[in-house]
Amino acid sequence: MPTDIGHCQALMQSPAETGRDTFMRKLLIFACAAGCVFGLFAGAAPVAAQGESASLKILVYGASGELGTHVLDEALMRGHLVTAVSRDPASITRSDPHLAVVKGDILDPVSVASLVSGQDVVIISVRGVIGKSKNPQDTVAFIGLGQVVAALRAGGADAARLIHVGGAGSLEVAPGKLYADVLPDIVIPRKLQTEIAGQVAALEYLRSVSDVDWCYATPPKNFTNGKRTGIFRVGGDRLLEDASGRSRVSREDFAVALIDEAESAAHSRQRFSVAY
Repeated sequence: MPTDIGHCQALMQSPAETGRDTFMRKLLIFACAAGCVFGLFAGAAPVAAQGESASLKILVYGASGELGTHVLDEALMRGHLVTAVSRDPASITRSDPHLAVVKGDILDPVSVASLVSGQDVVIISVRGVIGKSKNPQDTVAFIGLGQVVAALRAGGADAARLIHVGGAGSLEVAPGKLYADVLPDIVIPRKLQTEIAGQVAALEYLRSVSDVDWCYATPPKNFTNGKRTGIFRVGGDRLLEDASGRSRVSREDFAVALIDEAESAAHSRQRFSVAY
């Protein structure tokens, strides 16, 4: 069937013919015009498809942890290409065509540099303290963050964006007063105190970084094992609490917030917090 507009116009200009010929010519003109209209709409379809979001290449440190496993689930559910990093890859048993599980160590600068290259987003969700140190800068989160920032800095303008999962202790409960400042030391293990201080130091460090696209994602006081709802609040430096004074979110919903941020880059060089 002809779908060329010029051909349709030529048919309209046909010389005189019999009544039957006239009927057939009009029928052919109608079919031709319909084909032109269909062609216009068919040609427009790919334009709409171009608006769809492309898959991101996301590297996850701490992928085998309680939060990291949900980050993998959320990112894969949305069709992203995920690289899960673990010192023990066998600990990650999930199988997915969009998932690559690799051996790596966030404390090793050579390993970090090789893994962050070519990624769109790097998510850090790690914890721990080196030895028995009480120095916040000897936490895995603080040292690892520094290694990743250095690798991204070396990558220049094409480097990945960084999402660092911080700690609730860095949130303010009053102007100038952190949640970490009001926690009772007597009931908190020394190692955990060091980790809390390490996450406060990590935020302070990131706020001095202007040549890497980072954000610091902060959970509330309590993580729960609740299901994914996709409904939560996003705040800033202040500790979020609900009407009953509870500060909580499920790990699954926090993972939703992390992948939302990966896709939107809404908090470039900022801290954001998440809670119900």
